[in-house]
Amino acid sequence: MMQRLIWIGGAVVCSLLVACASLTPRINPDYDASKPHHRPDGFVNRYAERSDKPGLWRWQWERLRDGLPKPPSAPVLGVPADLTLIHGDNPQPKVTWVGHATLLVQVDGVNLLTDPHWGRRASPFSFAGPKRHQDPGIPFEKLPAIHAVVISHNHWDHLDRDTVQALLDAHPGVRFYVPLGLQHWFKKEIRGAVTEGEARNVMAMDWDQKVSLKGKTQALELHLFAVQHWSARSLGDRYETLWGSWAIIHPDLRFWFSGDLGYSPDTRDIGERMGGFDLAAIAIGAYEPRWFMKDSHLNPQEALQVMRDVKAKRAIGIHWGTFEGISDEPIDQAPKDLEVAKSNSSVPMDFFVLKHGQTWFKTPQ
Repeated sequence: MMQRLIWIGGAVVCSLLVACASLTPRINPDYDASKPHHRPDGFVNRYAERSDKPGLWRWQWERLRDGLPKPPSAPVLGVPADLTLIHGDNPQPKVTWVGHATLLVQVDGVNLLTDPHWGRRASPFSFAGPKRHQDPGIPFEKLPAIHAVVISHNHWDHLDRDTVQALLDAHPGVRFYVPLGLQHWFKKEIRGAVTEGEARNVMAMDWDQKVSLKGKTQALELHLFAVQHWSARSLGDRYETLWGSWAIIHPDLRFWFSGDLGYSPDTRDIGERMGGFDLAAIAIGAYEPRWFMKDSHLNPQEALQVMRDVKAKRAIGIHWGTFEGISDEPIDQAPKDLEVAKSNSSVPMDFFVLKHGQTWFKTPQ
């Protein structure tokens, strides 16, 4: 009870400070008036206007009143990572779930991480905020050489400063691909980050832009695509930096990483533009209460629709089972609701979940 009161008190203080901070004019240094999703003070979704997310106080009170979230019916347990497979020379594309939105994607000699987070909490505080329920599926010191990192947005459960710094320190040559605006955070917060010139290791991208990444035999393409969400890292900076999803395209693997998203026509646009994927990693957790989360997070039924929209042959459910207290459903609920949604679907769908540390690999056609 005391922890919940502290949480609500913090939310109250933050709300007041955000209201005050919002009175200070902001300037978007990356503003391009020719692009409809740009604003002089930040960015906006393609199919939805900005939302101040009314109802935070109501949500926090209902959580306190109803004792939510309830604990999982059983602990969410991982499996030991197959380090021989991860560090080996097997050319088959592989994807390992580290936890939450963190995946290790391996294709054609390139090792790439999505939204890397090895921290104990998804929070600006070491003593409060969502704490890790399940250890990362791969110990940080057991990672292979990391060549690239993609970041979907700057929320605390997707962008962990200590993890980013550790990756830059431990993996010389790693490059970070980030949505527009986040390069300024890297320059300020990360020692050794270079955001300009030929030596840069932080590449900022806008929606619908792509870059090439050298593989052993052929190049990989990294595409940043729009999804419906928002950004905020500190008080009063909502929508200040861009957010998005990532496509990783190679002849051996066409992969889409959703990041966080509410359901919108953006995913149909991605499917029509790209023509489909071998595998998609789609967020299925943090969806309750629905009245509060719907614009920002998919529920499992919507995740199935997103799989159809982007024309993925198969999908992994992510963004569940890792951090406690992010939303109202128990952290083990999303896979259960996913199975219900699949059973109600008129078309069989290869949408599954991995255990922390488990690896999916693409079998030869």
